[in-house]
Amino acid sequence: LFKAQKSYSRIFIIGHSEGSLIGMVAAGKSKADGYVSIAGIAVPANEILIEQLKTAVPAQLFDECKRNIDTLSQGQLIKKPNPMLAALFRPSIQPYMISWFKYNPVEEIAKLKCPVLILQGTTDIQVDVENATKLASANNKAKLVTFEGMNHILKLADADRQKNITTYMNPDLPVVPELLESIKSFILK
Repeated sequence: LFKAQKSYSRIFIIGHSEGSLIGMVAAGKSKADGYVSIAGIAVPANEILIEQLKTAVPAQLFDECKRNIDTLSQGQLIKKPNPMLAALFRPSIQPYMISWFKYNPVEEIAKLKCPVLILQGTTDIQVDVENATKLASANNKAKLVTFEGMNHILKLADADRQKNITTYMNPDLPVVPELLESIKSFILK
């Protein structure tokens, strides 16, 4: 749509966190002029969910969660989800999860022909630097930039989990300026 308008000389797509994967796919399909991943995961979502649920749900529900994720990964709906797991497996979200599980971020970023910038904070308690490194190594056009002390919401934060989380509720904290400069520089090049 934007390319057809001829109002823009170049189109860049930026995706953050889960939006990183969405941005990768969109950048590939739209033949964007550049793509920026911020705090993007390198592992397929179904694998991440299984890892997260190991400690997030009671042990007696974990096997059921794993079966549900396997069912969705095979493109099938869960016919009667357990009401105790409704937040994660309710019928309204299942089609989204099926579509989400189809993608492997490392494979998607490898397909991109445009320049790629991968940005990651060192105090991100949701996505670690290893994910950014894996994404960068999958595409030879990718440039990786890490920001010391930047957390998942792009603000300076302590590595301590509780202190880090307090930044999530403080809208007065600024976004790390170097992050914005990196994006600006990438686009202007």
